[in-house]
Amino acid sequence: MNLIDGKAISAKCKEEVRLEAIEMAKNGVKPGLAVILVGEDKASQTYVASKEKACKMCEINSFMYRLDAETSEAALLDLISDLNQNDEVDGILVQLPLPKHIDTNKILEAIDPNKDVDGFSAINVGRLVSGLDSFVPCTPLGIMRLFKDYGIDLVGKNALVIGRSNIVGKPMANLLLNASASVSVVHSKTKNLEFYTKNADIIVVAIGRPNFLKAEMVKDGAVVIDVGINRLDDGRLVGDADFDGLKDKCSFITPVPGGVGPMTIAMLLKNTIQAAKNRQKR
Repeated sequence: MNLIDGKAISAKCKEEVRLEAIEMAKNGVKPGLAVILVGEDKASQTYVASKEKACKMCEINSFMYRLDAETSEAALLDLISDLNQNDEVDGILVQLPLPKHIDTNKILEAIDPNKDVDGFSAINVGRLVSGLDSFVPCTPLGIMRLFKDYGIDLVGKNALVIGRSNIVGKPMANLLLNASASVSVVHSKTKNLEFYTKNADIIVVAIGRPNFLKAEMVKDGAVVIDVGINRLDDGRLVGDADFDGLKDKCSFITPVPGGVGPMTIAMLLKNTIQAAKNRQKR
């Protein structure tokens, strides 16, 4: 079993970003990321604080907008319009979830695709599906970086994605397809799930169910990438895969915490740097 150390790769990525940002600053370009938080969701507040800290460490300007939960959809759209036109802002991120009175799709589509560093807009999704350059959602992009740094070959492999969310499952499947893997996607309506899991060389599980993927569901030598993070009643954090049961059966496996999680913010910073480079070319 080889443990995939997301913390180490994340630190490596952040140092790459920091050095690129310093180099860009020499040419008068300071990358900037705007993060919008609406409401007081505790998990969202934690994520936003982490992003703010990471920007500071990596020499990226951080523009934080903390709005009341009662903020209107129109006011949020006005703010995004202003940020779209602000040359100091290369990336715009709206922290999800949004309050129920705000249409999430309308908000995400209002972000300039050139500043959509979360990769959620229809234009960036379409470009990803078409195999064109685009901003890619940060968690799947981080997983692809883990594959690269650990030398995990994807070409011709049977890859399985458990989960079909717009944030992880669907973009993950498309990235694997673009890397020439043979891809299956399963979900809550799939029949005979173990047929797929037992035939997969690579499994990415992202369904939000603690310890769902068991050792008896996986073949020897499989690669398991666990996107889930679940807090049990006793306070422990576990993934969607039964790590203790699987670790001696897998060729590679990500732990929770410390696997995929740290890569998400690192890829957000990478996307922001790319957006700043693209701005230089326009």
